[in-house]
Amino acid sequence: MKVSVVIPARWKSERLPGKMLADLGGRPLLWHTWSRVCRMNRATEVIVAVDNKIIFEEVQRWGGKAIMTDEACESGTERIFSILEKLRGDMILNVQGDECFVEASLLDQLVENWSIKQSAIITPVCRIHTREDLENPGNVKVVVAGNGQALYFSRSPLPHLRGVDMADWVSKHPFWWHLGLYGYRRDVLAAYNQLPKSHLEDAEKLEQLRYLEAGYEIDVFETRYHTMAVDTVQDLEKARALILKDIVK
Repeated sequence: MKVSVVIPARWKSERLPGKMLADLGGRPLLWHTWSRVCRMNRATEVIVAVDNKIIFEEVQRWGGKAIMTDEACESGTERIFSILEKLRGDMILNVQGDECFVEASLLDQLVENWSIKQSAIITPVCRIHTREDLENPGNVKVVVAGNGQALYFSRSPLPHLRGVDMADWVSKHPFWWHLGLYGYRRDVLAAYNQLPKSHLEDAEKLEQLRYLEAGYEIDVFETRYHTMAVDTVQDLEKARALILKDIVK
């Protein structure tokens, strides 16, 4: 089984433009993501899908493989779909470029879990333990069925616990935090441009809802790993502090 790991790297981030090359401990943010992905045992190839010549040349400078994509791509999935013919994998693993603390062991676990069932789509989740994390719209929540499949993804706290004070929600019910990593079966990703535009995707600004609304099954698996994407200036400063702490150690 061949696994293509693709890191979509967009220059014009809405909340933090140019973040892919923001400095973290003397290296670009994107380099940290790429270098961690390269530690995987199950990756056949690692490719950075870029939309800007500056990022393209930077990736090449540190020895990575970059492929130029259309700047108009609206999501990481669309960006990867656009280069599918250049990928060798039976499974395509999508790791967002700002996942600079992603663990290779989690990515290998995702591949292992996918290989058992060869799911249409598979993605990890972890338990939410604080009200702050539950209410943060930057943290995507997922409602999970008893068979381990996603019922819905939302930026809002779901499900709503009727008659329970919100301060007690996380102690009364399991809430799940979606980690933005996706494994796609090749034929499922190939069908992307045939899917109808999703009203849910447009409303929540969550790309996985296009597949869910079209009737595809999305398998989830639990992990204790806690990812941290960099979406804001505050996230970037937090990441710099964590990187510095790691360097000093």
